[in-house]
Amino acid sequence: MKTARFWEAAENSAVRCVLCPHRCRLAVGARSRCFGRVNHGGTLMAETWGQPMALQVDPIEKKPLYHFLPGSRILSVGTLGCNLACQFCQNWELSHPTPRRQATGRPTLPEEIVDMAVHNQLPAIAATYNEPAVWAEYALDIAAAAHARGIKMVAVTAGYFSPESRGEFFGQMDAANVDLKSLRDDFYRRYCGARLTPVLDTLLAIRQETSCWLELTTLLIPGLNDSDAELDELTKWVTENLGPDVPQHFSAFHPAGERQDLSSTPLATLRRAERVARANGLRHAYLGNVAAPDVATTRCASCGATLITRDGFAARSVGLDSGGSCRACGTPSPGVW
Repeated sequence: MKTARFWEAAENSAVRCVLCPHRCRLAVGARSRCFGRVNHGGTLMAETWGQPMALQVDPIEKKPLYHFLPGSRILSVGTLGCNLACQFCQNWELSHPTPRRQATGRPTLPEEIVDMAVHNQLPAIAATYNEPAVWAEYALDIAAAAHARGIKMVAVTAGYFSPESRGEFFGQMDAANVDLKSLRDDFYRRYCGARLTPVLDTLLAIRQETSCWLELTTLLIPGLNDSDAELDELTKWVTENLGPDVPQHFSAFHPAGERQDLSSTPLATLRRAERVARANGLRHAYLGNVAAPDVATTRCASCGATLITRDGFAARSVGLDSGGSCRACGTPSPGVW
C-alpha cells in the first residue's frame, strides 16, 4: 500500500480520485469502483501497490506489440482491478476481484521487479493482465527503476485516463498497446461502463505529446462491433488522427466473462477488417487469437517485401537490416527495432 497520486481532498475527510474519468468521490473507508484505491482517514491509498498477482515471462508479441523489440521476451506484471466493466473481459478474475482476494504480505518492490528482468536478461517490463491505470503509481515506480537500469517499460491498457494522469503515465512508457474497442460511444456505455471520448483523447495525447511507441488492438465481437460501417469509422479515424503507420491488431473474440452467449469471431470477419483497414490507408494490420497463414507477417509498406515472420508468438526477422530498414528497398519501417 502507498499514498496514491492523482487525487484531491473533499469535505468531511472525503477524497476525489482524479486518476480516470470516473472521478470517484470516496468517503472514509470507501473503495473506488476500480477496486485498487481506498480512502484511509482522508488520504487516498493505492492498495495494490507492490502486490503483483500475476508475474511471468512472455513473448512481447503476446501483448501484442509487433513493431517494438520483436522476437524478445518481456517480464509481465499485473495486479487486481479495472476502471472498465467490459462484459466480455478476457481476464475477469483479475479485473473484477472481491476485497477478500486482496493480496497481503511483504510488498514486491519496484527494484525487485527490475532485478527479475535483469537476471533473466529481459529488455522490457510490461504492465499488463489487468488495467495498469488502476495501479498507475506502482507502474510508474517500476518504470523509474527500470529506466535507471536501461530496461524499457510498456503498458497494455484500455486508455481510460484523465487529463491529470495520462501525460505523466504515458510520458514514462516506452510503448503501449491501447484497446480501442469501438468508435461508438454507445458501445462503451452499454458494454464497458465507460465513454469513448476519454479513450480518443488518450490516444491523441500519446501520439502528439509523448515519445511512447503506440499500437492498437480492437477485439471484434460478432454482432456488437464488427459491421462494415463500424470498421470503416474506426480505421478512418486511426489513419486520419494517429497516422497510417500505427499498427492495428484485430483480435478474435472467444466467449468469456459475462458474454458466454456469443459465438467466436470467424476468420472471415478478421480478414474483412484487415481489408477495410488497408483500404482506409493503414499500412500495418494484423489478426490475432486465430491460427491462419500470414495473419501476423510484417511487410514493407513500400515494396511489400517480408520483414518479419511470426509463427504463433515466435518472431523471426528476415528482411530488416540492423537499422530497421527494408533490405530489399531501403525504406525505414516504423517501430523500435
